[in-house]
Amino acid sequence: MTHQQPTQYRSPDGLPVDIAIFTITSHAKQGNYKMLADRRLDVLLVRRSASSEAYPSYWALPGGFSKEGETLLEAAYRELKEETNVDRNVMIEQIKTVYYPGRDPRGWMPSVLYCTLVKEAYLLKLAADTDADEVRLFPLEEALKMKLAFDHNELLQDALTYVQTKMMTTTIAKQFLPEEFTIRELYQIIKTVVPSFEEDIANFKRNLLTTKARQGLIREAVTADGQPKTTDRNSNRPAQLYVYTDYEPRISIYNSGLF
Repeated sequence: MTHQQPTQYRSPDGLPVDIAIFTITSHAKQGNYKMLADRRLDVLLVRRSASSEAYPSYWALPGGFSKEGETLLEAAYRELKEETNVDRNVMIEQIKTVYYPGRDPRGWMPSVLYCTLVKEAYLLKLAADTDADEVRLFPLEEALKMKLAFDHNELLQDALTYVQTKMMTTTIAKQFLPEEFTIRELYQIIKTVVPSFEEDIANFKRNLLTTKARQGLIREAVTADGQPKTTDRNSNRPAQLYVYTDYEPRISIYNSGLF
């Protein structure tokens, strides 16, 4: 086998990475009665520099070019830090690679998309730097209506579909709940990320709850002497508290019970 000289092959000057970071923000309701705070799904965007060669002053997903001496994941974390001041304690996942002719006016530019859904606490020290003039969270509905740089509208939709699927197929919701939570708090988290989700609250609880006959995703929280624990933090009437179990179901589309 003969070895070709590297100069015979054309390659991008650093494979670009883009990162979609979603979070669930909480907004207290005004009133004299205790009630659940409103929840909203937000996405992190940066305003590209006014001197950028492509799409100056446009809002975009954070991202940039990888360097020859770093992995794509390292590049994604570096760009996050440089453009938004978000640190590596945010876990991101690579979800797709995208390229088609004309996606970038500067030339041949594939991009690798990363994504995550994190707690708002990880995004409290946002600060723009290097290629970004501004960074902030946008309500998802607003971001989807904006004209973003490059093909970032499509990438944002791809990332949203990914986190919605993850919300419906994993226990990621527990990251946005206290250790002991009410059924309505859990339901609200799921609805915030997947607005199309609809389930009767009683059926919702019954489907998730551990019973003597089967393992479930959640169980009732109890005191040291076995008494049910309740809270009135979101209503004037005590509500039962629940905790997640360690059970992680493995679901197949071929299970007959799904049809």
